[in-house]
Amino acid sequence: MLTIFSTFVSFLMGGLPKLLDFFQDKSDKSHELKLAQLQTERELQLAAAGFVAQEKIEAIKLDEIRTQTQSAEKVSLIDAQKAEMNAIYVHDAALSEGTSKWMKDLRASVRPVITYGFFFLLVGIDAVIAYKGLTTGVEFTALADQLWDNETQALFAAIISFHFGGRAFGK
Repeated sequence: MLTIFSTFVSFLMGGLPKLLDFFQDKSDKSHELKLAQLQTERELQLAAAGFVAQEKIEAIKLDEIRTQTQSAEKVSLIDAQKAEMNAIYVHDAALSEGTSKWMKDLRASVRPVITYGFFFLLVGIDAVIAYKGLTTGVEFTALADQLWDNETQALFAAIISFHFGGRAFGK
């Protein structure tokens, strides 16, 4: 149960920015629709009262509101994230100027080395437990339950779901 829950939560966390952007877009469109309805009602009332010149002023104001809304939509959550990532890349490139290729490669390998290190640590511990269990005569089912327990399953599922879920939502 913990495995299913952690898989589900990790997959959703990878797509959280897209989900938030969807709700923001929906809210923006609802607001624009209400403004357009109010504007239409106001124009009809002004036309009925004979204020044709006022209608032109209101049209200009409506265009201003539309322009402001469109510019606000352009600065969405995704655009902000892209700008942040670009700033990070520019900063990283500035730090790399004047350094050797060896140092650049070392800096780029930090995350993969840590990831591989933890993976090989898990495999090494499991191999030692399996060897010790098989040489002492422990049944395979008991050994499998000890090696692949609920916590290990949940951790593995969370990592895989977050990694691949985030990449799926990112496209």
